[in-house]
Amino acid sequence: MKQYVKSENLVPVVWDLGGQDRLRTSWATYYRGTHAVIVVIDSTDRARISIMKDELFRLLQHGDLEHSVVLVFANKQDLKDAMSPAEITDALSLHSIKNHDWHIQACSAIKGEGLYDGLGWIAEKVGGKPTSS
Repeated sequence: MKQYVKSENLVPVVWDLGGQDRLRTSWATYYRGTHAVIVVIDSTDRARISIMKDELFRLLQHGDLEHSVVLVFANKQDLKDAMSPAEITDALSLHSIKNHDWHIQACSAIKGEGLYDGLGWIAEKVGGKPTSS
C-alpha cells in the first residue's frame, strides 16, 4: 500500500510491504530510489526473528539499496514478554551491518510511543537527498 507521510521538511513516500513469505518476492519492485528501509519487528515473536534476520541481510545486498539507511522498529515494547532492543540487535546481528547506517528504535505502535523518534532519525539521515525514481 502506497502512503504519503508528511514530517516537517520531509515528505516521504512509504510502501507498506507485507512480510508474509508469498509477498517477499515482490519487495525488490519497490527498492529503486529508496533512501531508507524501515523494518518493523514484533518484539514478542521470538520464533520468527531468525527469518527476519535472513530477509534483512538479503534485501541489504540488493544494489538499489546500497545507499539506504535502515531503521528497525522494535514494536510491542509495551508488552511484558517483548524482547528488548538490545536482544533484537543481537538476534538480527545488526552490529555486523557495515555498509549502511542503522538504528533500532523501541516503540509501541498502539500507544504511539517511539515512532516519531525513529522517523526523526530517518529525516536526519536522508534529509536533503534528491528524489529519484
